[in-house]
Amino acid sequence: MNSQGLSSYFQFSNVDWGNMFSATWETVWMTVGSMIIVAILGLALGLLLFETTNSHNPLVKALNWLVALFVNVFRSIPFIILIVLLLPITQKLVGTIIGPRAALPSLIISAAPFYARMVELAFHELDHGVVEAAESMGATRWQIIRKVLLPESMPALVSGITVTTISLIGYTAMAGAIGAGGLGTLAYQDGFQSNNNAITLVATVIIVIIVFIFQFIGDWAVRRIDKRAN
Repeated sequence: MNSQGLSSYFQFSNVDWGNMFSATWETVWMTVGSMIIVAILGLALGLLLFETTNSHNPLVKALNWLVALFVNVFRSIPFIILIVLLLPITQKLVGTIIGPRAALPSLIISAAPFYARMVELAFHELDHGVVEAAESMGATRWQIIRKVLLPESMPALVSGITVTTISLIGYTAMAGAIGAGGLGTLAYQDGFQSNNNAITLVATVIIVIIVFIFQFIGDWAVRRIDKRAN
């Protein structure tokens, strides 16, 4: 296809750059907003899974089973189906099922279990000799978590939240298909449904750029805090 054919297929003159900027901001807002909550909730769930593993206390074992069930179930449900399932809850929580705010519950509930498993794995891969040394010095469990588990696992935790954030960007695009706002909605409604290929192309390129930016920030942060790389 020559340049004239491309220009006729992608009519960039039909792109409303003001709407494109607004949609980009909505995508970034949804991603960052959900990422912050996912990081907190996923860390709490992952730590709970790690701390309750191999316990002989029946109540603790039951808690571990319940948390693992929650994580496994919501990690297994396809995101587009989860959005539909959570519509009544979303309506009650945010008062609407349309727009960026309406996407947050689904984004959080889908990504937090995924990150929780990554957190649990990061803690299990930690050298147990470091933990045993802290225990032998009389450190309490909370001190071990605060001064050993979290600092020593930080590179893996940051790498995990980077991967999760990139998944969230993809989820925001899927949520856009049902009117959640952002670049996904713009690409689907103004691009695909209106047969405007230029809008779909530009939205896709911007999403790829956003992914690259978050990946760069995550890789930079891991290099900064990984003592083995310094």
